[in-house]
Amino acid sequence: MVKKLATEDAILHAADILKKGGLVAFPTETVYGLGADAFNGTALANIFAAKHRPTFDPLIIHLNDPDSLDRVADRSNLNSTANLDTLSAALWPGPLTIILPKQRSVPDLATSGLPTVAVRIPDHPVALSLIRHSTGAIAAPSANRFGQLSPTTADHVEKSLGDAVDMILDGGPTGIGVESTILDLSADHPRILRPGGTTREQIESLIGPVELFSGFSTAPTAPGQLKSHYAPRTALECFEKVPALKDAAYLFFDGRSRDQWREQHTIPVDERRIRVLSEDGSLTEAAANLFALLHALDTSGADIIYVQRVPDQGLGTAINDRLSRASHHT
Repeated sequence: MVKKLATEDAILHAADILKKGGLVAFPTETVYGLGADAFNGTALANIFAAKHRPTFDPLIIHLNDPDSLDRVADRSNLNSTANLDTLSAALWPGPLTIILPKQRSVPDLATSGLPTVAVRIPDHPVALSLIRHSTGAIAAPSANRFGQLSPTTADHVEKSLGDAVDMILDGGPTGIGVESTILDLSADHPRILRPGGTTREQIESLIGPVELFSGFSTAPTAPGQLKSHYAPRTALECFEKVPALKDAAYLFFDGRSRDQWREQHTIPVDERRIRVLSEDGSLTEAAANLFALLHALDTSGADIIYVQRVPDQGLGTAINDRLSRASHHT
C-alpha cells in the first residue's frame, strides 16, 4: 500500500493502477471511497474481499459527467426521465446517488445481481480527475472494513484497510462527512433508500414529495440498509438522558447540551472523552465531524460511547440514521 498526497502525478499513477485492475482509495466530498474499474469483474471481487463485504450489498458507480450515464444506466424504459433530468442538472456533481435500470454490460457483481445500478457524480476535484484519467467509471463503496465507521481522512483508510488497498490518495478531510443520499428512480414513485448529504427537503423542492425508507433490510437494494452498519468497535448507545460514568465516552450535539450535562453531574470523566459535534448546533458542521469524532472516541479506551441524537431535519436525518445503525451491534 502507498499513501500519497493527491497531486496531479499521484492521481495519474492511481489512474494507471485502476486501469490495471488495482484498488485505489480516494477522497470524495462525502467520505473516502475504495475504487475499482466498474467493468472489471476481478477488480470488483477484490473490493468485496478487501472490505470483507458481503456480495449481496451493491456498490455505487462513480462517473465524471452526466454524458457518461448511458454507459451504465438504461434510460429507455425509465418512468421518471423528467425527474432524472431535473435532479442531475441541479444536484450533480454532489452527494446524491440515483438508482436506475442498468445496462447489461455492467457486471452483476457491481449490482449484487439486481436489475438496477446505483450511480453518482462526486463533487470533488480529486475524484473527478481520477475518474476522467482512469476508466471513466469507478465502482466505490466507502474505504473501510464492512460495517465499521466510515473514513473521512486518509489515515482512517490506512488504519482500516492497510495493505488491502494498492494506493491511497490523500486529499485531506472530507467536507460533508456522511455518505451520499440514495434515491431510487427505477420504480413508479421516487424513494429515498438512504438519507445522506443531499437532504430530502432539497430533493422535494425540485421534484415534489418522495418516500423515505426508514427501516432495514437483510436483502438490500442499496448500500447502508442493513440494521447494523457504520459502527465503532466500542459499544455505542443513543441517549436522551444518561448518568455520568467514569469509563464512558460522550458525544453531544451542541455545546449547550454538553454544558447542561456537566452541571447535572459531578463524577469526573476524562475530558478527552467528551466531544461535541457542533458548538453552535450547526447540522452541516455536525455531519462533517460525525465520523472523525466517533473514530477518536473509539480509540479513547472507553467501555461505551453515549451519543446524543440531533434534530431530525435536513442533514440531521442522515446523522440519526447513521447513529441508529451504529448502535445495533451484530
